[in-house]
Amino acid sequence: MSRSQPLPAASSRPLLRVRELCVTFPAQRGNAPVRAVQGVSFDIERGQTLGLVGESGSGKTTTGRAILQLQAATGGSVHLLGRDLTTMSGPEVRGMRRHMQFVLQNPYSSLNPRMTIARTLAEPLRVHRSVPESRVAARVAELMELVGMDPEAVRRYPHEFSGGQRQRIVIARALAVNPDFVVCDEPVSALDVRTQAQIVALLQSLQDKLGLSYLFIAHDLAIVRHVAHRVAVMFSGQVVELGDAAQVYGSPGHPYTRAPLDAVPVPDPVLQRRKLAMTAPDPQFREHETCTGPCVFGEDHVSTGTQPWHAIGAGHGVSCRFWPPQLAVSVTTLSAPKESSPAR
Repeated sequence: MSRSQPLPAASSRPLLRVRELCVTFPAQRGNAPVRAVQGVSFDIERGQTLGLVGESGSGKTTTGRAILQLQAATGGSVHLLGRDLTTMSGPEVRGMRRHMQFVLQNPYSSLNPRMTIARTLAEPLRVHRSVPESRVAARVAELMELVGMDPEAVRRYPHEFSGGQRQRIVIARALAVNPDFVVCDEPVSALDVRTQAQIVALLQSLQDKLGLSYLFIAHDLAIVRHVAHRVAVMFSGQVVELGDAAQVYGSPGHPYTRAPLDAVPVPDPVLQRRKLAMTAPDPQFREHETCTGPCVFGEDHVSTGTQPWHAIGAGHGVSCRFWPPQLAVSVTTLSAPKESSPAR
């Protein structure tokens, strides 16, 4: 079921607000510092999903880890439930852990092979003191039923389950403390296609039932299209396009967004061969070496002091960075009204 329907009106304070988030890894062994995340900004409303897509190495996972304070941010702010996580002390962040959880890509490596499922699911309950000790076993059974698992299986170990079952257990562990926000980092990429569909349906069902908000990190554009309400496209540590899923997929504005969409295969041999014949060679996406002069939209950001972000529709914007010169003429087809600030 596609989630590309129009969004409800945005609230005055979203559940998660990320502004100009930056993560830089220091220089090592004579190499230059690595700017993994550069000025990333977006909002996630309650009960909504933001799909964060991009190629490997684009900074998606680092962004998710920095939001959860598992990776130190070197700049910017992350507000969850109105509180700035980047300025909190260690104990304060630990107190906020019950509001934000993580679902990792590989369910087997994220589960302790020496712990039964009962111990695995009981651990966060005891750490956060979510329920009295007398109710821990009952809550563990509830979590297993919530993700479609047999409560009697809690006596078993992770190696006794399939990949899809292990991922359900990981999701149950994330939900143990009733979080408001969950980062799903490639949660289905290690699974077969049929199991992927089941896990995606489970995440959507849990969102509808519990009112969860997701940051869904993935490189599979087809899955993101069915999961996300809004989509942010990352390249080289920066968001180059952001908008409702219907906008980004239906009328992508940045050439980098169009390139991976064109690469999605069509389940028809004849149409796929025709599509491959029409697809142009991949353009070279490089950030402009000079920051002087007008951008591809005709605005001199250095002189005006504005951010390199341009609105091309209601709630839909693109960055003028990483725009191959040979494709710069394509901006003439876009409506780019100027705005005072890059409200991504």
